[in-house]
Amino acid sequence: MIIKHRSSNIPGVLALLLLLVISSQANAQSVEETNSALIRQAFDDWENGRGSVFDLLAEDAEWTVAGVSPVSAVYPTRQALVEEAVEPIHAQLATAITPEVKHIIAQGNNVVVLWDGTATARNGAPYNNSYAWHLVMEDGAITRVMAFLDTWALVELME
Repeated sequence: MIIKHRSSNIPGVLALLLLLVISSQANAQSVEETNSALIRQAFDDWENGRGSVFDLLAEDAEWTVAGVSPVSAVYPTRQALVEEAVEPIHAQLATAITPEVKHIIAQGNNVVVLWDGTATARNGAPYNNSYAWHLVMEDGAITRVMAFLDTWALVELME
């Protein structure tokens, strides 16, 4: 007995699956490109005295300074970060920190920025630090940060 199958639409299904995969990859690439461009522009603005990366923080952004030094902490909101960390650091500086971006790496909503910062402390000493920030983005805003840096250099600045 010969059983005849109705013609199948396997090529059509495969084409649709391929289209969905390509579309998904293009959308992820678009998100990565958008997030990377936003962060690059924020650092460029910061370097040129027209703002900073902190301008992209969502109000409820959580910022973690990694490590076990006295300045390592978790700041649960943008306001807490600015009041408890950014403003006290700026108060110890005679010049603003000038960032120099080394790399920006984006994958989906995650952006990692490797950068060096230089400034002069109020006492005239140089402040130099290297940073690795892991940023989580949502709709063009930074919602979570894990900041890696030489926290002991920051402790020295704050003393």
